[in-house]
Amino acid sequence: MTQLNLFATVLTYPAPTSNYRGESEENRTVLQKISKHGQKYAVVSPESIRNALRETLILMGLPNNRSRVYDADQLAVEFKEFPNASKYADDFLFGFMVAKPEDAKKNKPLPPKRDSIFRCNMAVALSSYKYDSVFNQSPLNVKTKNNEKTFWSNSGTSVLLHREVTHTAFQYPFALSQRDCLERPEWVKALLQAIAQLNKVAGGHARAYYEFAPCSVVARLTPRLVAGYETYGFIETGEFPQLNRLGKADDENCDLPANEFWIGGEIVRKMELEEITRLKEAGAHLYNNPEQLFDALANEFLPNSK
Repeated sequence: MTQLNLFATVLTYPAPTSNYRGESEENRTVLQKISKHGQKYAVVSPESIRNALRETLILMGLPNNRSRVYDADQLAVEFKEFPNASKYADDFLFGFMVAKPEDAKKNKPLPPKRDSIFRCNMAVALSSYKYDSVFNQSPLNVKTKNNEKTFWSNSGTSVLLHREVTHTAFQYPFALSQRDCLERPEWVKALLQAIAQLNKVAGGHARAYYEFAPCSVVARLTPRLVAGYETYGFIETGEFPQLNRLGKADDENCDLPANEFWIGGEIVRKMELEEITRLKEAGAHLYNNPEQLFDALANEFLPNSK
């Protein structure tokens, strides 16, 4: 049986975004950025994407081992028990590593580490950072007439807060191998459904609302071991120029076989009728709604699972 690999690039809708973790330089909250073509672009880490997917899968009712501890005095998580990929969806999908040798010895024969079967790269802004900022005032916490003392104080004075912001969409690629997914296909299908409704990835450290659900998707289901196209292929207009490489698989001049591609969302809704006709005749799978695309793609990728 030929093993298939799934490669996809997800584009979010554009919206204002600020730092998603809350790091700051003095009173200035900075966006994490990389340089590209001589300009700065905001980025979101794949760790943040995986964490949001983990929490989405918990809401969907999948068995999870790791969960966030919100009342700790630092970033913290807790495990129900030693990691177990056959029992917990998050251990199976996202992997784990137990760093203490003595803990690993106590829990043999369970493995102390496992790679993530969900391969995901950094989300990169579609629009460059324009050095936009917003300011707001953090008030001083003072005594009132009815209180003899304050219970806490964040600062000795009122503070002007400076936050970098940018208005942009983000794009990020991910990949899955059918070989890795066959043991728990129902969990992988749930993962694809979670990607279709992803949230709580980027924003203002829980104060802002920025959806990471797909505006557009370009995916390839293929026995090839690489995507074969530019995985950060969306341009600022929301188009994906490399779709012009798609053609009929039996055409000797075909660059990329269109029947291996699944395209959905706004990119299809805005597509010219002539291009829609060309792609459909070449065998491409087109969907107006990204959620419908992910449902159909999951059934094609893992056809014998519930």
